[in-house]
Amino acid sequence: METNEVIKLAKTYLTPNYNRYPLVIVKGKRATVWDAEGKKYIDFVSGLGVNNLGHCFTAVNKAIAKQMAKLIHTSNLYYTEPQALYAQALVEQLYKGKVFFCNSGAEANEAAIKLARRYSIEKYDKSKTDIIAFDGSFHGRTLGALSVTSGKKFRDGFGPLLSGVKHVPYGDLEAVEKAITKKTCAVIIEPVQGESGVHVLTAAFLKKLAKTCSSKNVLLIFDEVQTGFGRTGKLFALEHSKVKPDIITMGKGVANGFPMGVMFAKDAVAKSFEPGTHASTFGGGPGACAGALVVLKEISKQETLDNARSMGRYMLIKLTGMKNSMPAKIKEVRGLGLLVGLELTFPCAEVVEKCMGMGLLINCANESTLRFMPPLTVSKTEVDKALNIVSKILTA
Repeated sequence: METNEVIKLAKTYLTPNYNRYPLVIVKGKRATVWDAEGKKYIDFVSGLGVNNLGHCFTAVNKAIAKQMAKLIHTSNLYYTEPQALYAQALVEQLYKGKVFFCNSGAEANEAAIKLARRYSIEKYDKSKTDIIAFDGSFHGRTLGALSVTSGKKFRDGFGPLLSGVKHVPYGDLEAVEKAITKKTCAVIIEPVQGESGVHVLTAAFLKKLAKTCSSKNVLLIFDEVQTGFGRTGKLFALEHSKVKPDIITMGKGVANGFPMGVMFAKDAVAKSFEPGTHASTFGGGPGACAGALVVLKEISKQETLDNARSMGRYMLIKLTGMKNSMPAKIKEVRGLGLLVGLELTFPCAEVVEKCMGMGLLINCANESTLRFMPPLTVSKTEVDKALNIVSKILTA
């Protein structure tokens, strides 16, 4: 179909809750996508941090196709081999605990909120249900996840949300300590905030936060939906601080484009999810788990993580040089691994559109911050091409 035909159909039949660009993507391979007119683009959005191995990674696609030819769905009334194997492989990469499978990061955060409350009620008191979250946070669009998300643009028009949620400044330990009461059951935090403009916490802060939570009998939840599966140069961002949170939530990059979410919890916490307390019809389906197992193996390879770190460092150096040459236009460079933000001194929407016109896909993390999330397998040549486009546009 022609581009205009696809756009017309979509506008006629889809709900109008997305600001889409007039671009119809029809094919992708690694860090490249093609539109319906055959134009090629370097993709530094990666499906918003989903395609961490790039588009159509052969081994993942083959594993999913092979499994789908045998069994697509059977529900969690029964066991399946792909689910059991993936659960084992994932937990072995973390520490002692158990996993719950769902379909997205938002669902993983919903599960984490429910588990934290149930565990705290059972172990301590019925009133221990409050949650502390952070300004600038984004945890998902469902009502529970939205309640711990910060920002009027996400929350307005959907109230009343969950009661007992307090938001405190990101990275402010004193504010956390003041906000904790006997009713607090959990603190939920992103080790790196993406949607607020790529803000990175120090390992020292996360260690102190973990110690504070432990001393107050408060569960610590790490939202690794965007930072997990190699995005920050480690398999999980928690490895930078060596903190072992009570609960970890995952999504986006789990299966490289096949919908899947995961909630991990330490054994003592996980046992509060007894039969019937929580469920997901499609969670941990055979196809998703078969693909996720390959993703985990590939991203766990030292060469993949090394490339994410080295290319991330290279991007930060190049962008810092760009900032030094254009101080009136670039305010700050931030990032960890291949989650990089370039904060401008003006709104970035027009820059994104001009980049698209020159064959580069990036997005605005907030009004003035460009976010770069290329695949972990991105090459130096692709990074240079992408940043040269950005430099030309900002210079002009």
